[in-house]
Amino acid sequence: MAMLQKSVCVYCGSRDGARASYGAAATETGEMLAKNGWRLVYGAGDVGLMGKVASAAQAAGGKTFGVIPVHLLDLEVGKRDLDTFIITETMHERKKVMIMNGDAVVMLPGGAGSLDELFEALTWRQLGLHTKPIFILNTEGFWDPLLGLIDHFIAEGFADPSLRDFVQAVPDITTLEEALAAALS
Repeated sequence: MAMLQKSVCVYCGSRDGARASYGAAATETGEMLAKNGWRLVYGAGDVGLMGKVASAAQAAGGKTFGVIPVHLLDLEVGKRDLDTFIITETMHERKKVMIMNGDAVVMLPGGAGSLDELFEALTWRQLGLHTKPIFILNTEGFWDPLLGLIDHFIAEGFADPSLRDFVQAVPDITTLEEALAAALS
């Protein structure tokens, strides 16, 4: 009996960001997912880091699953050449479809939208609605302020220390690949 393909839900920016290393990390993430036979689940955009991770996964022969709300089809340039391309009515529905179709979550550099996705996944994990591992690719320390904020929530009594256990920050693609391999085996 064949095993079902594992999928990794990737949250990242619809912009390129200020450093070339962010785009390189997105490209390397897409290539790494494809190399391991893991399907990319992401926001279906063809711009910024989203476009880079998807194009790299496709170029490396990987499977892709994109989810985009109808109101972002033009703004994020919906990437229609994906293996699976789903259009939702709302952002909330997009996030739900993405996380439900992933076996793990990876956060690359991004902005408010990426944080929205991460915090919904993290909150759902905290509430026991899923047990999927959540990884933050901390390219050049990009997410250091976020990790400090999570520690601050805990220190100030607004979250249980277990919240920090639900997020694993990794410094590079090699460490991310190892962590995903361990989590998805």
